[in-house]
Amino acid sequence: MLDPTTKRTLPWLVAVAFFMQALDATILNTALPTMARDLGESPLRMQSVVVAYMLTVALLIPASGWLADRFGTRRVFVAAITLFSLGSLLCALSPKLPLLVAARVVQGMGGALLLPVGRLAILRSFPKAELIGALTFVTIPGLVGPLVGPTLGGWLVEVATWHWVFLINLPVGAAGIVASLRFMPDIRGAGSRFDWGGFVLFSSGLVMVSMRLQGFGERALSAALSLLLVSGGLASMLGYWLHAARTPRPLFSLDLFKIPTFSIGLAGNLFSRLGSGAMPFLMPLFLQVGLGIPPAQAGMTMIPTVLGAMLCKLFAESTIKRFGYRRVLVSNTLVLGSMMAGFSLVGQGTPHGVIVALLGVFGVVNSLQFTAMNTLTLGDLGDTHASSGNSLLSVVMQLSMSLGVAAAGALLAAFAGPATATGSGIVLQAFRGTFVCMGVLSALAATIFFQLGRAEAPAGRPAVVDEG
Repeated sequence: MLDPTTKRTLPWLVAVAFFMQALDATILNTALPTMARDLGESPLRMQSVVVAYMLTVALLIPASGWLADRFGTRRVFVAAITLFSLGSLLCALSPKLPLLVAARVVQGMGGALLLPVGRLAILRSFPKAELIGALTFVTIPGLVGPLVGPTLGGWLVEVATWHWVFLINLPVGAAGIVASLRFMPDIRGAGSRFDWGGFVLFSSGLVMVSMRLQGFGERALSAALSLLLVSGGLASMLGYWLHAARTPRPLFSLDLFKIPTFSIGLAGNLFSRLGSGAMPFLMPLFLQVGLGIPPAQAGMTMIPTVLGAMLCKLFAESTIKRFGYRRVLVSNTLVLGSMMAGFSLVGQGTPHGVIVALLGVFGVVNSLQFTAMNTLTLGDLGDTHASSGNSLLSVVMQLSMSLGVAAAGALLAAFAGPATATGSGIVLQAFRGTFVCMGVLSALAATIFFQLGRAEAPAGRPAVVDEG
């Protein structure tokens, strides 16, 4: 039983950790063009800084629960904040892009553990009657972080240097470590056996396929190495599938895919998020490099996207209930893809108010997509599969966003060629081509959601699940 002080402080502690992670996910994107200029790189080829973090998070999420059970929530949570803060410091000290990417991997190792372990501590510390309130409180900073992140990132690179985008994490991290040692309960689980074989196969497949896609954008891989990575990645994925079919307790049970709504929702998440996950990376670059908007103004221009997402929460549940999952997801996916492609029509002569309005509407449509997809995916999972299914969904969400950023970077590099001049016609056309391609790619996910029955919906579950 928690003492009253710890009970009051624990949700704040996890909320601050969530805020650090959510802020870091958005503050960086606005600073990328300035970072590229300082590091001597093309701003159109900075996607590896984003992909390295997202991919690391995706790889380590499955191990977070086992680590907490094995070593205790306090020790793992403190280690997560320490790694995140250390990675932030290394990012700020990095003089070259490869070192910055390596530092982002360290930062991602901490970020992958922060929220899952914090949520686990709350789940095991609060009675069911108080659990919803505690978890809701923890998710609020996840909305505030994206709201202030782009603007703060743009402001920092204008009044200081891009290094402060990372250094800002250090005082918060130091306070978090002290507070965690004092208030984070040291909870350990039963310590069930972890599927290390499945983890290695699954992770190897993700890394090799992602590296190949990343190589498209940076043109750093030979044809032979590319073939090896693709073949090795597919072989690892097939190996995991065969492994999971023969292992009593696999990393992700294949029984999950016997649940139709889970299978459709997971596949839809993977392909739909390729576009929407790339937009937070692509849009700040477009505003600065394509349209020549200053960093701080570009960051403020992104605010309506977050406000639109918040607004959507007021009517998402009623919309899904009224029209059904199939109709909402098919139509909304097509609208989402069309809006991404529609940004190709934005140019230097487009009024700023029109851009702001478009981003606000995009935030509404994007949030409705996430809410409907996540609810569909998790809604029919029973107690036996809830933890594994939620973990797999989290991995797919991070992986899809990582692949989306890598794909957007590859398309930008292919369309732009050697051109990098801000506001040049070639660079602007490169962004337009990329928006169209990513929009079409996302819209194709509508064919997946079309497989739902006309009235098919998760049975006996809440209508809306946190977008997390």
